Amino acid sequence: MHSALVIGTGLMGTSVALALRARGVSVHLRDVDSTAVRTAAALGAGDLHDPTQAVDLAVVAVPPPLVGSVLAEAQAAGAARHYTDVASVKAEPRHDALALGCDTSCYIGGHPMAGASRSGPLTARADLFEGRTWALTPTADTDTETLNMALRLVALCGAVPVVMEASAHDRAVALVSHAPHVVASLMAMRLENAGERSVSLAGPGLRDLTRVAEADPRLWIDILSANALAVADLLEELGADLYQMIEGLRSIATTDEAKRRAGAETVERMLRKGQRGRGRISGKHGNQPEHFEVVTVTIGDQPGELARLFNDVDKAGVNIEDLRIEHATGQPTGLVHLSVAAGLAAQLSEALQPLGWRRR
Repeated sequence: MHSALVIGTGLMGTSVALALRARGVSVHLRDVDSTAVRTAAALGAGDLHDPTQAVDLAVVAVPPPLVGSVLAEAQAAGAARHYTDVASVKAEPRHDALALGCDTSCYIGGHPMAGASRSGPLTARADLFEGRTWALTPTADTDTETLNMALRLVALCGAVPVVMEASAHDRAVALVSHAPHVVASLMAMRLENAGERSVSLAGPGLRDLTRVAEADPRLWIDILSANALAVADLLEELGADLYQMIEGLRSIATTDEAKRRAGAETVERMLRKGQRGRGRISGKHGNQPEHFEVVTVTIGDQPGELARLFNDVDKAGVNIEDLRIEHATGQPTGLVHLSVAAGLAAQLSEALQPLGWRRR
């Protein structure tokens, strides 16, 4: 791939452009939002001028309802030899493309499983897709060269390709992304009118659960509208599970010992199923989930403290597999939970103690 055209310079499009530029690809940018495209260009994502000849690949980075029309316009202008998109649903954009008479032999749907709670080019990063799964949805008429070009795009962005059928993709993302976003938003709704004293008790668990609810609702109404039935089906199943959990909890609250035991068994069974489900989520770089040991240390709220901790961990010869920061309410300190490979927690603790780090 020598040249590319990125149409749409929000978070995803600009991140793709930055990743390609970092690999030496000549990138042209296009967006109806002149402020966004100028911002992306200022960040080094590409050239504002239209290419003088067809580029190798055009990446359509617009909301799902617009993919078909933008693709049709780009193909009519002969913008590229091959086309893909990065929309989070795949069946509806392809249906729109077919309805508009697009040449689907040189088009392949794509969806990188990456993002951020904030949108726009200023949140873009060249490494946004590193180690992330990137779904590709070819069909029987997809040209082999187009598939290979899409695979090249994924490789240049440092992602891991997964080839699947469009409707299977949409059912999958309803489960792992779209329905969870709705659940997070519904839980966050409970906080809108809650008392200050109640909200002040919120800890990292609630922050983790509701983090994605920060995302732009205008973007998410486009996503949910394009995958509405699959998400609705999952939420209906979740509703049945919630009802069962409610019944179990109400049974625990009764004075009837038999009902209390039955309710506790129901709740425990569902919690254990949730624990097993959580264990199926892939670990670092998409590998099978690993079991880590956690070392928790107290850290002050001064500039450079986190960098000093990382430097001391590096001196100990221990790799940080994951980390979580927990801020102490009303205190100038916090807790850093460092996940390390099994068997290394004691080694790290012994190395950090003489350096002044207090383990919790």
